[in-house]
Amino acid sequence: MSKRKSDATVSNENTKKSKTSGHWSQGLLSSVDDPNYFVKSDDMVNVIKDKYPKAKYHYLVIAKENISSLKSVTIKHAALLKHMEDVGLEIVNDKKHKGNIEFKIGYHAEPSMSRLHLHVISDDMVSDFLKTKKHWNSFTSEFFLRSQGR
Repeated sequence: MSKRKSDATVSNENTKKSKTSGHWSQGLLSSVDDPNYFVKSDDMVNVIKDKYPKAKYHYLVIAKENISSLKSVTIKHAALLKHMEDVGLEIVNDKKHKGNIEFKIGYHAEPSMSRLHLHVISDDMVSDFLKTKKHWNSFTSEFFLRSQGR
């Protein structure tokens, strides 16, 4: 019996790899296509609910332009950053968030996910996904860079 894999086995393994290829840090873009997370979209950004929210309300405003993080932002991206903040403020001011809910709007200094994204997160920090000190610190310390207006 030959130890070589059959063509069908090799083909099946390649199909599996292509379906799951890509690092987990690239996952934001796949969430945009998921109706469970998608909120809205325009010509510059997509808005999703965070897949692993760290508070009761946790949204991500994701740039459509392929910018990996804040470290890659240049002066030519000023209008995009302003637009991202404006979209974040629209979310905060949505009628479903009325009441005594406070929000933070900002970026992680060292993001774990690729693609520039702005966090819009309620201040309650109540979530089953808030499991580690790192999770807490990423929103309550200098690692969370507040957006200009918030």
